[in-house]
Amino acid sequence: MLVMVGMFSVLGFAVGIDAFFIPFVKQAFGISNTMSYMVFMATYASFVLFSVPAGMLLKRIGYKGGMVTAFILLAISFALIGLASSFFSYAVFLGALFVNGIGRVMLNTAVNPYVTILGPQESAARRISIMGISNKISYAAASLILAVFLDLSDVRMEDTVLPFYLIACIVFLFGIASRFAPLPELEAEGEDSPQAPVSGDCKVTGIFRYPHLVWGVLAYFFYTGVEVTALGSINHYASELGLADPQNYVWLTSAAMVVGYLLGVVLIPKTISQLTALRLSVLAGLLFCMLLVVVPARLSIWFLALLGLANALILPAIWPLALAGLGPFTKLGSGLLVTGGLGGGIIPLLYGLATDALHSSQLAYLVCLPAYLVILYFAFRGYKPKKY
Repeated sequence: MLVMVGMFSVLGFAVGIDAFFIPFVKQAFGISNTMSYMVFMATYASFVLFSVPAGMLLKRIGYKGGMVTAFILLAISFALIGLASSFFSYAVFLGALFVNGIGRVMLNTAVNPYVTILGPQESAARRISIMGISNKISYAAASLILAVFLDLSDVRMEDTVLPFYLIACIVFLFGIASRFAPLPELEAEGEDSPQAPVSGDCKVTGIFRYPHLVWGVLAYFFYTGVEVTALGSINHYASELGLADPQNYVWLTSAAMVVGYLLGVVLIPKTISQLTALRLSVLAGLLFCMLLVVVPARLSIWFLALLGLANALILPAIWPLALAGLGPFTKLGSGLLVTGGLGGGIIPLLYGLATDALHSSQLAYLVCLPAYLVILYFAFRGYKPKKY
């Protein structure tokens, strides 16, 4: 568990870099809101292209091998960010973030199911909540650490070269250390059993015979979208509102998520089930999102932060519910589930488009409402395991 906490911390830091870069690259390259949110799209596009191959690779090299591979890829991507800054090229910069996304795909595909099957299924959300605390603290810390080297009031891309080369070295060493970490190779219940044959008239084969996994992928897609939008846009939103020290507002959303995770650690599964936590969280997300777009602008940023509280226990519940009963398809199902991470690129990009189209950063958050409705369906009906 301690080793997993360290890995989730690195993952949180990697994601947190994106949030810092939104206002930074907008000023550095003189681009529009929509183009600045291509930072997320470049990162999360890899979730579609490489998540299923990552699941297949994981089946060959195991969870631990996948973690080591992920850290090496992340180290390469951070070095490429430093290189892109030297060239002052937005295209190369986006390419570096794409490689970063591949590393995150591999790490997500390995660590999330590993923590899920590390203990009883009914308490998986509790374990993922513990991981989430370290993840979100590191997410916010990324902005704090980068702010030491990069000044949003005096943006210079050349300032990113040295810190990212240093980060690349640290992450590479972390990958080497993970190779020798005391992590047993685990198997989900039924994972080592042979795949059941498909009945003669059944046209849906293999992993797609599990509709609750498909709904889990959709729920994860929209969850990632609203989580990344809330975490990744708050610094930009604070800047648009003219608030002081806008680079620090990500701490509000991250702190709210940590509170949510702590509630999960305390309450799940003794007081409430992970399914109940999911339902309450989605309903809270709908409420906070509606209030976000109707209250005065200066007050609205607090409801944006509260989306972090609502989002906290959604992911910890989606993973165990979507992977339940997959047996020999668990690793491949994990890879397929990670494809939903593309929502982290598309929903923030839609937010950027809506901001430019509506000329309002506040009304643009309406793009999150349909996302919460899809997650709501998964929480009440789509999660139920079926097999065709």
